[in-house]
Parts: sequence; structure tokens; C-alpha cells
Amino acid sequence: MSDTPPESPGSPHFDDMTRDIAEVPAVEVIVTVAVNLMSAAAVKLGLTEEGDKYKDLDEARKLIHALAGLLDGSATEISSFHAAPLRDGLKSLQLAFREASVVRDEPGQGPGEKYTGPIYG
Repeated sequence: MSDTPPESPGSPHFDDMTRDIAEVPAVEVIVTVAVNLMSAAAVKLGLTEEGDKYKDLDEARKLIHALAGLLDGSATEISSFHAAPLRDGLKSLQLAFREASVVRDEPGQGPGEKYTGPIYG
């Protein structure tokens, strides 16, 4: 039996994971990460069935900002076929954040607006 932890470089499991990720196109990785950020932000905004149970606007702000940065940084790398629905989802999250906030950010100061420009709503 090997002394190498299962998730460390050189372990058979790690090598299998590396081979698997090597076969995935970059666009698919970017889109998957974006969808995960969107899902996590929706949960932190209280937009799931559990509602306020997991609501945390500070955490939602961070996730939305990261999503906006990812989409801004990868805009030239992913096609509009992939980018358009992600941008729509981002805008919906930004509007939901604005609605959920007790203290409103100034236009252009909300999460991700550094990348997208002001969101009004």
C-alpha cells in the first residue's frame, strides 16, 4: 500500500483526475465554474426553496463579483453562445442583490458592477 495520500500528485487517483480534466475543453471548464458561482450566489441571495436559511448578502456579493470578473476576463475566449446566457444570469443576480439589500449601493458600486457597469433596478 502506498504512503501517498489519494489526492496528492503521483497517486493513481490524482493521475486519473489529471487525465480527466486534460480532456475537457477550456470553454467547458469556464462555463462550469461560472454556473457554480451563479448557483452559489443564488443560494446566498436566498433564491432557493430554503429561502432565508442560507441567505448571506456579504457572501453573495463576493460570488457575484467573482462571476463578473470571470465573465469579463473570459469574454474573448468563450463564444457569445456561451457568454450571453451567463451575462443574463449575472445581471439577474445583480438585480436580485440590489432588491435584497437594505442599504443600496450607489449605481456602479454593486457587486460585479466594476466589470459590467451600473445595474439599475
